Amino acid sequence: MKPYAWIPTLYFAEALPYMAVMTLSVIMYTNLGLSNTELALYTSWLYLPWVIKPLWSPLIDNYRTKRWWIITMEVLVGASLAGVALTLPMSLWLQLSLAFFWLMAFSSATHDIAADGFYIISLNKEEQAFYVGIRSTFYRIGSIFCTGLLVILAGWLEQHHQVPVAWSITMMLMGALMAGLAGWHFLSLPEVEQNVKPQTTAFIDTLRVFFTKPHIIPALLFMLFFRFPEAQLAKMAQPFMLRTLQEGGLGLSTSAVGFAYGTLGIIGLLAGGIVGGWVVSKHGLRRWLWPMVMAISLPDIVYVYLAYAQSTDLILINACVFIEQLGYGFGFTAYMLFLVYFARGEKSTSVFALCTAFQALGMMLPGMFAGKLADLWGFQQFFIWVCLCTLATFVVSAFIRKDLK
Repeated sequence: MKPYAWIPTLYFAEALPYMAVMTLSVIMYTNLGLSNTELALYTSWLYLPWVIKPLWSPLIDNYRTKRWWIITMEVLVGASLAGVALTLPMSLWLQLSLAFFWLMAFSSATHDIAADGFYIISLNKEEQAFYVGIRSTFYRIGSIFCTGLLVILAGWLEQHHQVPVAWSITMMLMGALMAGLAGWHFLSLPEVEQNVKPQTTAFIDTLRVFFTKPHIIPALLFMLFFRFPEAQLAKMAQPFMLRTLQEGGLGLSTSAVGFAYGTLGIIGLLAGGIVGGWVVSKHGLRRWLWPMVMAISLPDIVYVYLAYAQSTDLILINACVFIEQLGYGFGFTAYMLFLVYFARGEKSTSVFALCTAFQALGMMLPGMFAGKLADLWGFQQFFIWVCLCTLATFVVSAFIRKDLK
């Protein structure tokens, strides 16, 4: 089939499990009664497959076809979602649901590798350039669908059923959707691959190229600490919205949180990214680095205000979320472009995969202790701490600025 028959659905399918692991799990476990410490620790560990995915990416290149990997992983994601749905009403629901989220995370990370590789080998350079905007758009649509519409649905179901039942229904519907996408891709993905001989030294060569690049230490610090405050904020922002006023939160409904983050938040994130890409294309990253650093850092103050005011005004809350996500989208452009610039040269694709692994590690480690800090200090002091952590973003950005063009 023509690329327009499978590219939109492929990247829609790529977004769903990632957002389920990173966002839906946090909201679900908050509503199921886990403490901030528990949910932040458990869900941060789910980043691990994206940290270590370069280790098994050669397997995907050298065993079976990327088409096979895509379809198989989508089936496994669907089965994992069904597994979460079926285990939530059980006595061991936490252990079992986390096990299925782990399977989902590994399947999703593997799907990412296979889908991006399939995109490259299936299209010529002109087609790759033409469809890059379409793939990004449908990935964002998948994000909105998962963190917006599905969360709103779960919130509506919570009003009519017990919380575990509501989330079981939501996860089962999502699993059925993934199974349908796997069936569609079985029919629509072209068979374009040739068998290749395994290259056992490929990963070692990539490590050599990566760690011998100029200014590797400042680059690693930038990859790990540019998002140090955001890694903590991202874990606690939605639980803060969901916790009761007595617990220091805002007491919002699940549906209200889904609307704030899954629709307005994603729109702000997308708009910020588009504007960021446009201004850098006009004037270069060196000129826009500090505005982007400020954009990703300063709006975090809105959470300090919300924690102290504890306003229940949905217009105000949604405006704050939109502002913070708009700034994050604009500032995150600097981070991703630096990874692209750093990866240029020998083995650029493999080096970029390693960069994204360090990116995931930079989100995983701070997120693990964010919940503990929120429980110890309360949300007010925690968000002040997050704002202080933006100093790390400024420092590591100063280290790499001289290398930018």
